[in-house]
This record gives sequence, C-alpha cells and structure tokens, in this order.
Amino acid sequence: MSQATVDETGNAPATEAPCVTAASRADEERALVDNATTTRPTTVRCLQTVRMATSLEDITSLRLWKGIIAEFVGTLLLVLVGCGSCINLGSEPPSTVQISLCFGLSVATIVWNIGHISGGHINPAVTLALLAARKISLAKAVFFVIFQLVGAVVGAGILMGLTPSAYHGDFGNTLVSKKIDPGKALGVEIFITFVLVFTVFASVDSKRKDINGSTPLSIGLSVTMCHLFAIQYTGSSMNTARSFGPALVTGTWDNHWVYWVGPISGGVLAGLLYEYLFAVNASLNKVRACMLTSDYDDEKFQARKIKVRIIEEDPEAPLETVPLKEHSEKYSPDTSKGIEQY
Repeated sequence: MSQATVDETGNAPATEAPCVTAASRADEERALVDNATTTRPTTVRCLQTVRMATSLEDITSLRLWKGIIAEFVGTLLLVLVGCGSCINLGSEPPSTVQISLCFGLSVATIVWNIGHISGGHINPAVTLALLAARKISLAKAVFFVIFQLVGAVVGAGILMGLTPSAYHGDFGNTLVSKKIDPGKALGVEIFITFVLVFTVFASVDSKRKDINGSTPLSIGLSVTMCHLFAIQYTGSSMNTARSFGPALVTGTWDNHWVYWVGPISGGVLAGLLYEYLFAVNASLNKVRACMLTSDYDDEKFQARKIKVRIIEEDPEAPLETVPLKEHSEKYSPDTSKGIEQY
C-alpha cells in the first residue's frame, strides 16, 4: 500500500540509501570530478532519489525485481490468511468481526513487512491509483499487478490444499448479496476502496507534519472498518487480486466484474482527489504539470506554509465588569481585536 505506498508514495524518502538510477549515478560522478579539481576535499553523499523512476530505469533496477517478489509473497499471504478466516471448520460460522479483524491485521502486518521493499501495495487498486497520480512508472505498475494476481491465485491454491474439501463452502469468495443488485454492489465497492486508497495516500504524504503514527496500522484499520460495513453487501473485496484468486481456484465468477470495476475506479478516484486537492502541496500548478509535462516530479511542489497571526493581550490591563443587559450594546464581536470580551 507506494517505493510507492510506503517509500515511493512517501515513506521516509529522505533517508540515506544507495543510488539506484542512472541520473543519480551521473550526479555522483560529476561531484567526484568537481572534488578532484578543488584543493579542499569534500564528501560525496548519495541520497535515495525522490523523483519517479522511468520504466526503463525500473526494468534495469534490481529493486524492481525484489519488489515484484515482495508483492507476490504479500498478496499470497493476504489471500491465504484472510480467506482462511472465512472457512468454517467449527460448529459456528466465522463472525463478521473475526473476518474484518483478520483482513485488517493481515494488511497492516504485510505492509509493515514489505513496505520498504515494494511499498506494500498488495492490491491492484492501490498500484493503479499510484500510477494515475504519476508516483510509479508504467512498467512497475504492470509487473506489480500481474504478480499480485498470480500471488492471489497461489495463496488460494495453498488454502484449498490445506482445507478438507468438505469444508470449502464459499471458500472466501466475494459474492454480491442476493438482496441487492450488481449496480448497488458496484457502488459499495467503489466507496470502500475509495476509503482504503484515500487512507493510503494520506498516510504516506511525507509533507504532512500534523500526525506521527503508524502508516501500516492506519491502512489496516481502514480495511477493518470497511469490512465491518460491506461484508454483508459484497463480501468487502476492496482488492481485485483478493477476489480473483479464490474465484479462479473455485471457478466462481458470479458478478465478478464488480470486483474489477469497483475497486479500480474507486481507488483511482481517491488517489487523484487526494493528490491534487487534499495533499499538503496540492495546487493548480501541480495539476497542470501532471497533465502537461513529461518530467513531472511531485517533490518539486513544496508544501504551503500556514501563516498564523498571534494576538496578544495586555496582562496588566484592568478588567471591566459590565452588566449583562449592557453587553449586547457595548460589546459586539470585533474581529480587529481578535478576542471578544464578555
């Protein structure tokens, strides 16, 4: 959930790390040449690049292939554990709270584990939202989505092998309730995925200084919240890969299109809305640059500083007692003083 949900989407991109792009290596080489021509030695420090890598740079980078493996393993574990919580091996079926907590905690744990490698997307809706906001390259998005789907299928296959056939039941498939039509189910999936992806973007906004909390936990809690609401409507997918894996393994394709159109459209909408309207550095110039320039770089747009005017009172000024009936006539709100006296 961007280096995208966590590092390319904003998880501490200012930490020191080896250069991984051609542009960064070129900067280092120029610095070394300049150092050789000066009399005073200088130290060349290579910081992790913050601009979005191109598709060519990604394909030739070892980091991309490590990220692909991380996304495969992460989505595999999500489907294995999350859908496993839907299996009924006991006398009573799993409760909505049990399933919601399992999916939410699974997402939080997996994002914590692989966030520094791939960003911890484990969800095509998150990946495509980051692509739409131009935070990752097209090559990375394509490879991540493919291996998220493959990981989900493998996870579902492992779960089927671990579960006696007599207890497969719905096998964690996301199914539209018979009490609502597919159109309403589509709306539910759009809204719950919107909540998830909006939380992802807000949590990894590196320019925010108002909140210092756990990014993986906030993302996991958004998943739990939406499951508590939407399980009875659609099974609460929020994740195309999570629905695709069990559907392929069991051959259950009822209204499956809902779990592609809903999460992807809701995720992309949330990503664009946050990035260009609610982000700390959101501006009209940023929107223009994203739409019209080929070298768009989010880091070029700095956060706006909030100007605060502090109004001081004279501590030695005598207090005046005014009868209540005279208050409305003598004391009316005066914005120039900043404080209303009563």
